[in-house]
Amino acid sequence: MSMTTKNLDKVRQAVNVCTMCGFCKSVCPSYKAIMWDSSAARGRVILSYGLLNGDIPADESVIENIYTCTTCMDCVRRCESKVDVVEIVELCRADLVANGHILKKHRSTIDSILNNGNPFNEKESMVQRLNVRPKNAKIGYFPGCAATFRTPETTKAALSILKKLNLDHTVVDCKCCGSVMQRIGWNNDDVVKMMEHNVNAIKGQGVETLVLSCAGCYRMFKEEYPKYVDVPFKVLHLSEFLATQDLKLRPMKMKATYHDPCHLGRHAKVYDAPREVIRKIPELEFKEMANSKATGRCCGGGGGVRSAYPDESKAMAEARLKEAEFADLIITACPFCVNNLRFGMGEKKTRVVDLADLVDELL
Repeated sequence: MSMTTKNLDKVRQAVNVCTMCGFCKSVCPSYKAIMWDSSAARGRVILSYGLLNGDIPADESVIENIYTCTTCMDCVRRCESKVDVVEIVELCRADLVANGHILKKHRSTIDSILNNGNPFNEKESMVQRLNVRPKNAKIGYFPGCAATFRTPETTKAALSILKKLNLDHTVVDCKCCGSVMQRIGWNNDDVVKMMEHNVNAIKGQGVETLVLSCAGCYRMFKEEYPKYVDVPFKVLHLSEFLATQDLKLRPMKMKATYHDPCHLGRHAKVYDAPREVIRKIPELEFKEMANSKATGRCCGGGGGVRSAYPDESKAMAEARLKEAEFADLIITACPFCVNNLRFGMGEKKTRVVDLADLVDELL
């Protein structure tokens, strides 16, 4: 039985533009982990085309191949035909969900966001978990669900940095940014409601500059929110904010590298700010991985892959970590990347750290 494809209909022409050249296979992290053509970008375009025309059913294999995409956007960068594969994949997911094809793990995640305001089935709000009292201030910090509930050291470090810099700030009393909902393909009406709630809460606290330490949250506020709601405040990733500050950091004698989060890098084009902050660390020996900045490989933690397909996600992390074998310290700027790189590290001793944690440690 064919499914309705009102979302995919929007990109019918784009689906037809793909020449099936296969250049995407050279950079696709899930293809390298799974090694089936259907798991590469061109394979997902073919599957989307089949669903769009009713030529194939939305069976388990199709759903798996559409949902093992991390939406890292490296295929879009590499595509000679300029096909926006990420848009096609996410619209395909939206159609799958609209037709009742949602993975059990993702359904649980959505229910938690709608009921609790976060994807981890935590009953407390972010401000409750952080034990802070929101107030009015020009600088607002948005902690994000992953950092608050899974790597709380990052949120504590970010707040500690703002305090050490003697900056009047507040934690904004918000819910999930909505990124997980969009990546899964949940209906946009609920996502927009989340956006409206968060923007109103931030405006209500008099915030003029919103600072975020999660790359996914940053991309949402910077790029997705303005498509649907008015965002009357400046949006900065913590790395961008810190790059403008006079940081007096203690020396650190280690060999370090930096992993570009996909949502901060290829999606939002923020490459220099984190490196500017890292350069402020005296005596640190910094070296780029073979693939960095626009060509940086995905850690495998995004797009809902880690929650639904952890084995494939781990394989992607392991592939990325091979490029950093020379380093004693891997720095990144996203809690999802921190979690997944640590997940892929296994018994190895290389330290993976969020930039916020490192700066707070040395400030």
